Amino acid sequence: MSHRGPEFKEVLGETTKLLQPVFGTSNQVLLFASSGTGVMEASLANMLGEGDRALVVSSGEFGERFLTIAENLGLVADAIEAPWDEVVDPDAVARRLADSDYRAVVAVHNESSTGAVTDLEALGAVVGATPAVLIVDSVSGIGGIEMRQDDWGVDVVVSASQKALMCPPGIGLASVSEKAWKVIEDNDSRGRFYWNFLRARDAAAQGQTAFTTPVSTVLGLREALRMMHEEGLSDVLARHLRMATDLRAGGETLGLPLFTKASTASNTVTGFATPDGLDGTEVVRHMYERFGTVIAGARNRLKGKVLRIGTMGACEETDIRQDLLELGQTFEDIGWPVESGA
Repeated sequence: MSHRGPEFKEVLGETTKLLQPVFGTSNQVLLFASSGTGVMEASLANMLGEGDRALVVSSGEFGERFLTIAENLGLVADAIEAPWDEVVDPDAVARRLADSDYRAVVAVHNESSTGAVTDLEALGAVVGATPAVLIVDSVSGIGGIEMRQDDWGVDVVVSASQKALMCPPGIGLASVSEKAWKVIEDNDSRGRFYWNFLRARDAAAQGQTAFTTPVSTVLGLREALRMMHEEGLSDVLARHLRMATDLRAGGETLGLPLFTKASTASNTVTGFATPDGLDGTEVVRHMYERFGTVIAGARNRLKGKVLRIGTMGACEETDIRQDLLELGQTFEDIGWPVESGA
């Protein structure tokens, strides 16, 4: 199928219409051949120029990634941080905005390195009262955790195909508010070519993408979105909540406390703190070698200290219960004390 042909124009149009309710927006959702990190960079490259000031809200690996991207783009990036088992208080962001002139506040919706969710409604109210724009990474949130971009005043949301949208990697997504478009349009001299949101918007108006699109992955995304709408978006979110609730309860029974102290734990990835003496890396390896089941530890400062299990996309409660059975058996196999049959 030609990515410039009439058949794909129809596919792309349907896909973007199906995406809008998932994002909670009336905006045109832009598609890029990209990973999630690509559209994270794109969001900053379009909204900010060299020397512009950004406040990065960080309490995990992907907040730190946003900070690194900003620094590599030549931005003046300040961090407002919380310990990795917490989230940043929106009131603290309000105080920083009152003290300094920032063009953007940058945040992570669902911090998948820790399993904590940012209160975007509260953060959007804080940033919306200022001239700054709110830029949010929801790569691991969209489709499994509620997103109401328009209602919450989120100016740029970026996401990707491979998490709760249950597709292979390869598509980056971006939704831009009217407030953000005015910022972009007022200064089109920023240095970007492939990531140019204005070019992407113009192409979208013609039923195309600005550059070559991974056609087969877009076809997959359309089908995944059809499945979500057939299930009902509210039911999709409720299913993610049920899976996460099951997983948290089972983890507690096995002696695994939640890692995050945030008031809102993620419904798409649960992070458990490993007790002293239990190496999370060993657990991950054993789960894969014995059962062929892939869960995650951490590749950062939390290596060996957390276990992370995804509850996103094409999963059911039965999958989570199977994970828990295998996790309990793993503990028995490696000699970690656990009540038999817990």
